[in-house]
Amino acid sequence: MKKIFLLFLTAFLFIGCSSNDDTIFDYVGTWSGTYDGNDKGVWNFVVDDSGKVVGTMHSDVNNENYNISGNLSESGDLNATVGLPSKGEFRGTLTTDKKGNGTWSNSIPTPARSGSWKGEKK
Repeated sequence: MKKIFLLFLTAFLFIGCSSNDDTIFDYVGTWSGTYDGNDKGVWNFVVDDSGKVVGTMHSDVNNENYNISGNLSESGDLNATVGLPSKGEFRGTLTTDKKGNGTWSNSIPTPARSGSWKGEKK
């Protein structure tokens, strides 16, 4: 009887405790990198413990700063907007090995611009 109990207890522990579960805490901190495409420059943002993302993109072409704001899921999916003075999106994926990449788009000023970004957690 003890062996059966221990067998069930061990099986329950293996099923209930997965070591690869992502949490938002894996991504909390400062991230930065570069972006390119129709525009190019640098970006940085901070992820807080609720998944809120706040930061900036700096255009080397226009010498302007654009605000980044959005949210990050527990699995690392980034969904943010680029605003003031532009209107666009900053989307991608952050990984637990401190790397990130994705795409960006910006419809203001005209013509619309877009490209890709990459970076890492500092």
